[in-house]
Amino acid sequence: MRMLNTRNGTARRHVLSRCLVALLLPLTLIAAEYAMILIDDRQSGDLQASIGTQWRLITDGVMGGMSSGTLALDQREGRDCLRLQGEVSLENSGGFIQAALELAPSGVLDASAYAGLELDVYGNAEAYNVHLKTSRVWLPWQHYRASFMAEPGWHTVQVPFTAFEGYRIGAGFDPARLERIGIVAYGRAFTADLCIGRVALYRDA
Repeated sequence: MRMLNTRNGTARRHVLSRCLVALLLPLTLIAAEYAMILIDDRQSGDLQASIGTQWRLITDGVMGGMSSGTLALDQREGRDCLRLQGEVSLENSGGFIQAALELAPSGVLDASAYAGLELDVYGNAEAYNVHLKTSRVWLPWQHYRASFMAEPGWHTVQVPFTAFEGYRIGAGFDPARLERIGIVAYGRAFTADLCIGRVALYRDA
């Protein structure tokens, strides 16, 4: 009888262990999911991002500049990407081509719980910018910006929010008020060639 009770007790412990695992696993998956917010993973097959808005090309031609560029679907080393290519010119006070994406067309994206942006990129050994606009930005040339290097071959770069500086704007950067992201070839005359494979918000470990 004692052996039977021991076996029953062991069986109950196994059942409780399985129940505990079944309870905790969804919580673990939820925690992992919200460790990052996916903005785009280039699985749509068109210019639509994972969040539902559309990427678009903006050049300095909107202010009379002479830069030229394209934004197109492409593949690099078997991976789908968005490819920003062109010639950045400083003529006529220009100097940029940009892949821009609205983050929250019906309001703002609150990213205050996150540490910054994470990008999977394939570049041409040039420096590029990330430009962020918030609901505090009123004028077309105002933004918050930070730079990153895009080396040849796929790699992941993290751009922390603490690295962003305001351009011609007095208000401090507030990640709770994000409206638009721009991935930009900027500020000097050069040939731009950048593939974007994934954009996400990340938390600190």
